[in-house]
Amino acid sequence: MKSVLVIGLGRFGRNTIKKLNELGHQVMAVDEKEDNVNAVLPYVTDALIGNAANAQFVKTLGIKSFDLCIVAIGDDFQNSLQVTSLLKDMGAAFVVSRASSNVHAKFLLRNGADQIIYPEKQLAEWTAIRYSSDHIFDYIELDNSCAIFEIEPPESWVGKSISELDIRRRYNLNIVGIKANGHVIIEINPDMQLKSNDRLLVAGSIKSIKKCFK
Repeated sequence: MKSVLVIGLGRFGRNTIKKLNELGHQVMAVDEKEDNVNAVLPYVTDALIGNAANAQFVKTLGIKSFDLCIVAIGDDFQNSLQVTSLLKDMGAAFVVSRASSNVHAKFLLRNGADQIIYPEKQLAEWTAIRYSSDHIFDYIELDNSCAIFEIEPPESWVGKSISELDIRRRYNLNIVGIKANGHVIIEINPDMQLKSNDRLLVAGSIKSIKKCFK
């Protein structure tokens, strides 16, 4: 369990808080708007209305006590920059800041952000990859070229064993798990036969996935 400070309670900030709560973390939420703060009260251990770009206000938060600080401000880059810098000056252990462009990211990194997130860009990329193929249901990016994909086996694969398909040699993809009946099987047996309702977790490049499902 981690202690997390989330600043900025727009749609992205609120959804982040809900997930953190679901994962069992302790969350403090901060926003200038009372309505935004009230909206997250069921999901946080504490919440405050205030301007996180104000040094006196930030001092009252006890920044050093948080394992993680998330600057989720998306509609005011100058404010996001000031908050990021102030958190680091106050001794924040790790700051993740939201950016909408590479230029914003560079400034945030120079002013103390330890890591940058691009919600809109990442969602756009997920949408493009997810819906450009009939077989891809989800994916987790590992770097700019590789990912773990959740795929539906084509009809031609159903009833065949892992060894028969030989997708490692044919497509340069590695099966790392099979989702079946709500469970994930990670001990893959080459003799396992695929069923129509199975979902495969395969690791490989986007290029290899495209080749496999062209």
